[in-house]
Amino acid sequence: MNDMTTAAFAPASAQAVSAILPPAKYLTYSEVIRSSFELAGLFLAAPLLAASPIGDGHSVLVLPGFATDDQATLLLRTFLISRGYKVHSWDLGYNLDHRTVGLGGEKLLARIAAIHRASGGTVSLVGWSLGGVLAREAARVVPEHVRQVITLASPFTGDPTANAVRSVYEMLSGNQVDSPAALKRFAAGCAPLPVPSTSIFSRSDGIAPWQNCHGTADAISENIEVHSSHFGMVGNPAVFHAVADRLAQPEGEWAPFEGHAPFSLMYPR
Repeated sequence: MNDMTTAAFAPASAQAVSAILPPAKYLTYSEVIRSSFELAGLFLAAPLLAASPIGDGHSVLVLPGFATDDQATLLLRTFLISRGYKVHSWDLGYNLDHRTVGLGGEKLLARIAAIHRASGGTVSLVGWSLGGVLAREAARVVPEHVRQVITLASPFTGDPTANAVRSVYEMLSGNQVDSPAALKRFAAGCAPLPVPSTSIFSRSDGIAPWQNCHGTADAISENIEVHSSHFGMVGNPAVFHAVADRLAQPEGEWAPFEGHAPFSLMYPR
């Protein structure tokens, strides 16, 4: 099985990376309260979200963020089930990066392969935060198993040191974010994937700088900006609608996100 971290891609501009700063402290310290308001907004927006596109029933694997498990994505998975998808939790416990998925991501690759075999079709990957980083890396290794990748506030590129939880990440994951391997990983992260991809990010993210959470756009890759905290990405109505809209596209007929009314006001322009 191939290693998720060994492929070579064009590195990001060193000048652009050096200009990335950690999120402002007021954004970091207000994460919990802001995500609470977003969660309340999710329930208020339920009638609106009921108009989000219905899917074709294909398999969707949802990956949790750093130091969280499947409980963190329960609301998102429940919503996607209501949109008609066969939704899978990742079933790997707490996401501690390679300590959880294996040095080469082999446990995650095996999970994707198992869903692919059982369903007989490709699998869409939806990853929050670190879950999205791992989803993108997996899609590079087994693109034949992956229909598309959607990331939510996932810092897959840029400067890995510009992160509000760096010390906690290093302690729990065992990875040093300024090591040569980590810097190579992030330099490669912005390269477009071989499958359709959508990166959902927020300039008011209090954990990961927004510049780290979007990549190079091309014919099958895009970035969608929302108003959200980092923690709120898995409880934000704008995020939920965008994910449903992206997943509902027929396979092989990918087109950029439009955000039509009545949802258009939910997305910055």
